[in-house]
Amino acid sequence: MSSPAVDAVLATPAPAPTARTDVARAFAPASVGNVAVGFDILGHSMGEAGDRAEVRRLAEPEVRIATIRGCVAELPLEPHKNTAGAALLAMREALDLPFGFELTLHKGIALGSGMGGSAASCVAALVAANALLEQPLSREALYRFALEGEAVASGSRHGDNLGPMLLGGLVLATHERLLRIPVPPAWHCALVHPHCVLETRKARAALAGNYALGEFVAQSANLALLLAGCFRGDAALVREGLKDVLVEPRRAPLVPGFIRVKQAALDHHAFGASISGGGPSVFGWYACRADADAAASAMRAAFAEAGLDSDTFVAPVDGPAATLVDALPDEA
Repeated sequence: MSSPAVDAVLATPAPAPTARTDVARAFAPASVGNVAVGFDILGHSMGEAGDRAEVRRLAEPEVRIATIRGCVAELPLEPHKNTAGAALLAMREALDLPFGFELTLHKGIALGSGMGGSAASCVAALVAANALLEQPLSREALYRFALEGEAVASGSRHGDNLGPMLLGGLVLATHERLLRIPVPPAWHCALVHPHCVLETRKARAALAGNYALGEFVAQSANLALLLAGCFRGDAALVREGLKDVLVEPRRAPLVPGFIRVKQAALDHHAFGASISGGGPSVFGWYACRADADAAASAMRAAFAEAGLDSDTFVAPVDGPAATLVDALPDEA
């Protein structure tokens, strides 16, 4: 039988009906996709960066994108070509809503960064739009709409970034469900984003080709060890499992200086380190904040040796979920 503590993280209740409002704003955090061994199905949120969305309710049954601001502005304004717009279109159609949405997006995550930028736009827009419904949906119910948006960016319906943004923390995301994985609160992640772009589609193209059966077996074993270690709070199990033998070898050449950056992460007592999402960001997991802070500085120095400036982020692995907020950054 499952314990009450485990049952509590299996699903989030649908929000209670709210008084009618015509505008809502939401923040969705960045994320570490794949977590090395969980390609397309495992990720955790990073609350140090994120996207914000403002959604207004329209009388007309349509979706519009009013403007996009922030660190990325050159994105499609046509809803079906935009990740957040596509997610809102999917929500409106599936629920057969008699009204529409107008979206203003403030990007806080660079695209092609390996920090879940496209997913954050989807989730922020959906969480804001959900607050405008007479009967708001649960976070799990929003997942299928977010998958439609993510497919616009990557050509694939995968939830490793979407799941942790919707539920918070470390999340196992299949096509059909989300499961939050317990993680000790002391464990921290160091995430370093070099100032270069690696498009998701290019990163996925690098994975084409044949794989040996033994590689799948080894990767499955490592994923099992990591998940068991998280449930037990056993750092030794996580340290044994946090090793990507399947995807990292093919993507590493796409990340300038990756070998030295990863070694810098490992030299500061990391449980393990690898490429975040499709890259080029690199992450490491640590037993405490002090180790993660020291590692982030060393990883940034390693990127500098490769000729790249970078941004560093340090936050608990058990990070926050997307949430409603009062204002977009330039309105505060």
